[in-house]
Amino acid sequence: MTSKTLTRMDLSEAVFREVGLSRNESADLVESVLTHMSDALVRGEQVKISSFGTFSVREKSARVGRNPKTGEEVPIHPRRVLTFRPSHLMKDRVASGNK
Repeated sequence: MTSKTLTRMDLSEAVFREVGLSRNESADLVESVLTHMSDALVRGEQVKISSFGTFSVREKSARVGRNPKTGEEVPIHPRRVLTFRPSHLMKDRVASGNK
């Protein structure tokens, strides 16, 4: 497996090549989509992308954790966490890449 990371610039370059918008317009489009997605998540909404997956925010309640090194109990405060559930199509596509 490679350790390449897909970046915003890679996405905007792909839009530039596939759609034919200018590089600046492509970058603006990618930025706009990512902003809409993150704004929806901040509001607590789900972001569902067909054939890809669903992003959602989950509320985690307070709990007592333990420092594995010292064994000391540490309070963990309530927080919101981002979760992603891939679609079945995405799971199948990733699994088929293992062959």
